[in-house]
Amino acid sequence: MRAEDVEKLVNNRLRDLKIGGNFEDALRIEVDRANSSPFTVKIEQAAPPKRFSTPSFTCFKGDSDPESHLKHFKSLMILYKAEDALMCKVFAMTLRGAAQDWFHTLPSGAINSFKELTYVFTKEYTSYRTIKKNPDHLFNLRKKAEESLRDYIKRFKAEKANIVGCDDQIASSAFKKGLPAEHDLYRELTITLSQTLAEVLATAEPYALWDDDRIAAKKSTE
Repeated sequence: MRAEDVEKLVNNRLRDLKIGGNFEDALRIEVDRANSSPFTVKIEQAAPPKRFSTPSFTCFKGDSDPESHLKHFKSLMILYKAEDALMCKVFAMTLRGAAQDWFHTLPSGAINSFKELTYVFTKEYTSYRTIKKNPDHLFNLRKKAEESLRDYIKRFKAEKANIVGCDDQIASSAFKKGLPAEHDLYRELTITLSQTLAEVLATAEPYALWDDDRIAAKKSTE
């Protein structure tokens, strides 16, 4: 905040509240407030555990998924999760750039626990949350008409990698469903039931190789 902005705020406060006193004293009070911590005195005064060494964190700058950052932080601080004040202070150290600026806009003494800090943090950056996909999302994938089998396999694997805890049987069924019914691989996967996804992809590999050769041969004649 610029000095002229501080002066304006102080003058407005003196006028609105009709408080006596000179500008220098009011300015000192305002600067003290500006430099104060969003944490309560209880958190600020809590001493860190003996032999605590701050882990190396990936910093949060305000342009990524807040929940992913929280998971990263909690995993590195798992031995100290019961130390509420420590969790608060160290978490604040992981904020950089716009996120750090946001943190210092929080009212003085507003945060009394790590739970409160995580609440206001995720609420502020909710628009950056990664939309979690469930396994049923895989059934929306289809091999495109001009897409090679190799590219379909790569696309399917990439989508599956974004789904935590995806059931193997669901993934296998979804992969087959995404193929055209007239495709030879679809026919073989229908005949051979109850395959794991690894087995399905192994079955698909010879077909992908044949498709690669077909595409290469077509390009060579063009």
